[in-house]
Amino acid sequence: MIQKILKDKPTKLFIGFTAFFVANALIAECIGTKIFSLETLLGLKKEDFTLFGQSGLSFSLTCGVLLWPLEFIITDIVNEFYGPKAVRRISYTAVILISYAFLMFYLAIHVPPADFWVTSNVHNGIPSMQDAFNGIFGQGMRIIIGSLVAFLVSQIVDVTIFHKIKRITGEKKIWLRATGSTLVSQLVDSYIVLFIAFSGVFTWQEILAIGIVNYTYKFFMAILLTPLIYFVENRIVRYVGENTAHEMKKAAMGQPSDGFENVITAG
Repeated sequence: MIQKILKDKPTKLFIGFTAFFVANALIAECIGTKIFSLETLLGLKKEDFTLFGQSGLSFSLTCGVLLWPLEFIITDIVNEFYGPKAVRRISYTAVILISYAFLMFYLAIHVPPADFWVTSNVHNGIPSMQDAFNGIFGQGMRIIIGSLVAFLVSQIVDVTIFHKIKRITGEKKIWLRATGSTLVSQLVDSYIVLFIAFSGVFTWQEILAIGIVNYTYKFFMAILLTPLIYFVENRIVRYVGENTAHEMKKAAMGQPSDGFENVITAG
């Protein structure tokens, strides 16, 4: 059985996409506790603008946004070749494993630390390794829930819009369905996590302003990464062959096969 799986190229690709998707999502959640300045990263002057009455705003973003655009590219590629059931499958898998990881983080935080470890990095300016560990891995429960709900809902929105556009355009204009679905789902993602995590903490004006700043970055990244979708699509076609790729796309749309029987749709 395993030999058959390993010889089937569409199956191997799906396993690879799933592994990358889950790993990428987990890494994004872990590094999301750090906030960075986009202007400083790009060597630009720090912005200072006002939105919804909130002044002093700049492009200060969570490091998680460095990886999330890749998640939506993978979503679109899997959607194109394997269909919405496959996207839901990898999305549910990611949520379950991220939840498991946060449970393990919680347990690790509450395991009594060794005394020598707590002070082991005082010479590096870290007075307590336990406090540093708690600060990095001990995200607030509302932030964790908000992040997971936003991720799952935005994935469903992305899948739905992607296929609505594809039913109109057919296999042409992948840039339209990929970028269009991503732009809408990223907007949904930005505000769900903010409202769940910070409702009652920030005013609605602050949430709207922060959401627009975050979405502006995601908007431009979705546009800039569009050529990457074509690159990955071409590599897949070369890897599995044009006939197989065509059958995979037909199966993803729930259309009758022309005779290829080894395409999986993760149903």
